[in-house]
Amino acid sequence: MKARLSYVNRALAADLATESDTVKSGIQKRPVDGPVAVRLMGLQGDEQADLSVHGGVSKAVYAYPHEHYAFWQTVRAQAGVAAWGDTLAPGSLGENLTLQGLLEIDLFVGDQLRLPNCLLAVSEPRFPCFKLNAALGFKHAVKMMAQSGYCGSYLVVLEAGTVAAGDPVQLLPGPREVNIRELFFSRIRGK
Repeated sequence: MKARLSYVNRALAADLATESDTVKSGIQKRPVDGPVAVRLMGLQGDEQADLSVHGGVSKAVYAYPHEHYAFWQTVRAQAGVAAWGDTLAPGSLGENLTLQGLLEIDLFVGDQLRLPNCLLAVSEPRFPCFKLNAALGFKHAVKMMAQSGYCGSYLVVLEAGTVAAGDPVQLLPGPREVNIRELFFSRIRGK
């Protein structure tokens, strides 16, 4: 299967109720129609509330595999926060780009993703924080991401432009030294 961009998602920072508090977060992303501008610091109309861990040049765009959504739908049903068969909305993992056909094992630090109107580079895995638990509605979401390695990847904007749902994505291999899943697990074990 050829890789493609299934959804483009964004959100402004808003209040998010967590287990113990209410915090600002940009994790509650939702799909948008049409082309969206991609700039050095991310998507136009998208915000991150805590720039110490999200956003910036090396984490300008967050991509997540569409293939993992079935896992999260099942886990949420098992946790009793969703009915069996409920569909999890695109962007629910906080990703800007929901990709199809590119998993963490396929992406290596330094790989480039060529879309029709921009060029992105894989920089690092996403490490979940407590806000993921609130976004997915159950307290073990962070633990499940750590165990599964279904983390997605951060991207650097090499060439600004636009992205749109349905865009084809061409993988341009970099040095191929460490894939995102391996890097994620090595850093998780080190914590």
